Amino acid sequence: MSQKEILLNAFTMNCVGHIHHGMWTHPADRSTEFTSLNYWLDLARLLEKGLFDGMFIADILGVYDVYQQGIGITARESIQLPVNDPLLLISGMASVTEHLGFGVTANLSYEAPYAFARRFSTLDHLTQGRIGWNIVTGYLDSAARAMGQSQLMNHDRRYDQADEFLDVAYQLWEGSWQDDALVIDKLQRRYANAQKIHEIDHHGEFYQVRGYHLSSPSPQRTPLLFQAGSSPRGIAFAARHAECSFVNAASPQALKVQSLRLRQAAVAAGRQPDDIRIFMGISVIVAASEQEAQEKYRSYLECASPEAGIAHFSSSIGLDLAAFELDEPIRSGDTRAIQSVSQAFDGWTRRQILAQHALGSRYPLIIGDPSQVADALITWIDEGDIDGFNLTRILNPQSYQDFIDMVVPELQQRGRYKTAYRSGSLRQKLFQHSDRLPTSHPAAHWRR
Repeated sequence: MSQKEILLNAFTMNCVGHIHHGMWTHPADRSTEFTSLNYWLDLARLLEKGLFDGMFIADILGVYDVYQQGIGITARESIQLPVNDPLLLISGMASVTEHLGFGVTANLSYEAPYAFARRFSTLDHLTQGRIGWNIVTGYLDSAARAMGQSQLMNHDRRYDQADEFLDVAYQLWEGSWQDDALVIDKLQRRYANAQKIHEIDHHGEFYQVRGYHLSSPSPQRTPLLFQAGSSPRGIAFAARHAECSFVNAASPQALKVQSLRLRQAAVAAGRQPDDIRIFMGISVIVAASEQEAQEKYRSYLECASPEAGIAHFSSSIGLDLAAFELDEPIRSGDTRAIQSVSQAFDGWTRRQILAQHALGSRYPLIIGDPSQVADALITWIDEGDIDGFNLTRILNPQSYQDFIDMVVPELQQRGRYKTAYRSGSLRQKLFQHSDRLPTSHPAAHWRR
């Protein structure tokens, strides 16, 4: 059995505090510069130097206002507030890189598919096929209120809406323009062939769309599709649509159960087990020796904010954790927020969750020298049956710089990380097939 080459995304967000809350106060952290384009250009260049497959940019609409029923700590610790639009960063970063992919989160619950499809086609053109979309439906009541709704739609109904949104988008991306619709003949004064540009006419429960896609076919047509969701409805959605899926677990054994469930669901949906690349969120602290790595960790703890971490977590599960005593078991009940997360922590106490968020986050953490970090990453990959990682920033850019300087050469020496980029689009790099979605994907149904 051949060994998997590890895939790697940098996990970040167009804000100060993303995952590891409180770390913006560290003297070496640059995250308060996030409103500067140069900050993002420097990061993109660094990641391409390290042969990262992509930069995955998270995003939210709404604010974290569940903890203590307000935004006091959210504003004080900059818990994803302020947060700027990630889409506007992409063309700038693409202009200073050649291979780095960009996976961008966009919440479809508050989008019109017609205009949305054009924005992603535009980015696919400008990046020459390096754009991906992380499909989310949102989990914050504050976003629903801000967008004119009384509250967030029911969890499973959001996925029903998402299924229809994708069907409309596929018609626009895959079916509106034929491959040879563009002529671009100056002598004949003929730019495009109207007979090969088709109007879509969709009448559904959530959307009524009649029109021609405004963009000509881009390199990938449909952007590379990312998705995270571990609930039964989320897995069913991923099995049908996702090309890359994000999962988290406390151990490689638990991770393997999730991976198997996801790959089996893909097969049941008429696809292949390896049609989905599975990524896990991970944090790494690496130094030349284990002792130095532990010292670095202890210094990070002085800046981290566990309370900010659980304020973020409160909105993730839709429950004000400040309302519970330190050792009182937490009962989440029914929630419109992130269902799988809420259920996983049912019965925990606030003291336990604070301890888990010691570094301002609940993400799994690897601490050690380059060899120890490589051993741990390979164990997660092989025993968990996953394909790669979303590497969080504890300090930006130090976390990525340390990983590139110390862990990447170690993985390359073991034959577990690429030594050069492959050619082609983001989809082609990750799957080693064409720029387009395979025929087993439901989007292919709309091709002419």
